[in-house]
Amino acid sequence: MTRTIATSPPTARPWLLLSMLTAALAMAGSAITLLSQQLYDELTPAFLPQALAQDLVNLLVVSPAMIILAVLALRGSSRAYLLWLGTLLFTTYNYVIYSVGIPFGPLFLLWVGVLGMSIFALLGGIACIDRDELLVTYRSARAAKVSGWALIVVALMFGALWLSEDVPALLNGTTPQSLVDQGMITNPVHVLDLAFFLPAVLGIGALWLRRNVRAATVAPSFIVFLILTGVPILVTPIVQAVRGETAAWGVVVPIGTVTVVNLLLLAWLLGSMTGAGLADRATSVPPRAPAAADPQPARG
Repeated sequence: MTRTIATSPPTARPWLLLSMLTAALAMAGSAITLLSQQLYDELTPAFLPQALAQDLVNLLVVSPAMIILAVLALRGSSRAYLLWLGTLLFTTYNYVIYSVGIPFGPLFLLWVGVLGMSIFALLGGIACIDRDELLVTYRSARAAKVSGWALIVVALMFGALWLSEDVPALLNGTTPQSLVDQGMITNPVHVLDLAFFLPAVLGIGALWLRRNVRAATVAPSFIVFLILTGVPILVTPIVQAVRGETAAWGVVVPIGTVTVVNLLLLAWLLGSMTGAGLADRATSVPPRAPAAADPQPARG
C-alpha cells in the first residue's frame, strides 16, 4: 500500500480564516504596547521585561507564523495545518496570561477578544481533524519514539520545576518569591501548566508511545507549543540587557537546549511524516475473501 500525506481538512476553512484575523489583532496589540510602554506602568520591574519579550515574539514570530501556516493550510498542506494548530495552542495559552495576569487597562478587551477567537479556532481546527480523518504516521519509528519520550520528559521536568517552588511555599505558609517579584496573587503559568497543558503533553506522549494514531497526529502541534514557549524566555534577557538591567542569562543554556532539541525533533518528524486520509484508510484494510456461494437447492 502506498501512503501519501493527507491534505488539510476542507471544513477547516472558517477556522483558518478566523485565526488570520486573530493573529492580526494580536499583532496590533503587541505593536501598541511596544510603542506605548506606559500601558505596562503597573507591572513590576521583574515582570515588565517578560511582557515586552512576549510582545516582541508575538509581533515578529508567532502571529506571522500563524498567518503563513494558515495560508499554506488553505492551499492543502497538512504539515502546515498541524503546525498551525501549535501556534493556536500557544496563543490561547499566552492570552489567558494577558487577560488575567496583566492589570486591567485599555487593551483588556483586545486581549480577551484574541483569547476567545483563538479558543474557537483551536477547537474548530481539532474537530475538523476528527471529522475528516486527517491522520498521520511516520516512516521513522525511531523519530516517533524519541519524540514521544521527549514530550514526557519535558512535561515531567517543568512540572517538577513548578512544584519545587509551590509545594515548599504551601508547606511553610509563605508566598513563592516569583509571585512577590511579579506582583501577582497567583501564577497563571503554574495554573495553566499544572492543570492542563503539562498533563496534556504527558498524555499525548504516552499515547503516542502506545501507537495511538490520533496522538501521533496532534503531537507535532504540542512540540510547536513547547518551542514557542521557550522563545520568549530566551528573548527576556536580551530585553533586560537593552533596557540596562541585569540580564538573566542563566536561563539561556537550559531553555535554549530544550528549544533546540524540540526544533530538531520537529524537523525529524516532518521529514518522516506520512498521511492516512479516508481513501488511504479504506485501502489499508485487507480485502475480505469472497464468501462461498450458497448451495442452490436442486430444482425438480
